[in-house]
Amino acid sequence: MTEPQPVDRPIDRPVDQPADQPGDQYLSEDTLIGSERAQLLAFVHDNRVEVAALLDGLTDDQARARLVPSATTLLGIVKHCAFVERVWFHVSLAGRSRAEVGIPEDADDSWVLSADDTVESVLADYRAAWAEADQIATPYDLDDLAVHNRRGPLTLRWIYVHMVEELARHAGHGDILREQLISG
Repeated sequence: MTEPQPVDRPIDRPVDQPADQPGDQYLSEDTLIGSERAQLLAFVHDNRVEVAALLDGLTDDQARARLVPSATTLLGIVKHCAFVERVWFHVSLAGRSRAEVGIPEDADDSWVLSADDTVESVLADYRAAWAEADQIATPYDLDDLAVHNRRGPLTLRWIYVHMVEELARHAGHGDILREQLISG
């Protein structure tokens, strides 16, 4: 009996999903024996889905509610995650400036909500940042270097692992805020 061979499957979106709307289905279970890249992309994707889901069914007022002493809100978490996507992929990997990308120099400012920020607008911006990040990273190998980061050169692999960590942390924070909001 021969061992089954790993099969890499495309994981960016289903065939009927528009390119500018990343899919919301979970992918990590489909990559149990996939390549390292397929597994990393699946876990990044699944955490992106979790972040986006923080706003499901919320009004703008609910998403803006401050439930902890800090300025952290559910809408602010998703807005910050759009910033994170752009810092790591648009700036660090692609070499664009923060000004060119339209993001603040200070990460703390990425949590600040403007009067124009709504559930719809922030979620659309997050999904756009995530789709653009995927497009930017596609031609790079995991060992390729992002040379435009303040820490110095680091690999695309490091960026993906960091994204899993950061998105999971923020999704967890958001889960707690959402529970407080809904049960409150």
